[in-house]
Amino acid sequence: MVTVLTESGEWAMAGAEPSGEALWLSAGDMQAATGWVVKPEGLCRGPVCVPLPPGREEEFVREARVDVAALWRHLSRPVVRSERGHAWALGPSAADRMAALYSLEAPDFTLPDLSGRPHSLSDYRGKKVFLVTWASW
Repeated sequence: MVTVLTESGEWAMAGAEPSGEALWLSAGDMQAATGWVVKPEGLCRGPVCVPLPPGREEEFVREARVDVAALWRHLSRPVVRSERGHAWALGPSAADRMAALYSLEAPDFTLPDLSGRPHSLSDYRGKKVFLVTWASW
């Protein structure tokens, strides 16, 4: 079992095959976790398609499996993995992160209050919110 963290959430992938710096997922698992699909013109997400480098297609796609880590590096997006390869994080591009920072809009998140009732930041959009955070480290 491999855990994959993406912008869209946390995914437990039973069929994932980590191998060194490669993370091989089925095309269906890749689409569920990242939104990218395999098409004849390359790897696509919505209207954007990325052609694979000629002669290097097998570095990315083999037998209906995709090396998602290689795709992420090809897109100049950050990829990190645990030492054992059981947890992977696929980050957004620097351009996406920069756009989010310039928007001055905090990303949505949900946390429980002291009584366990969940609160989402999006519930308070348009209202003034004072957030207090703390960490033990």
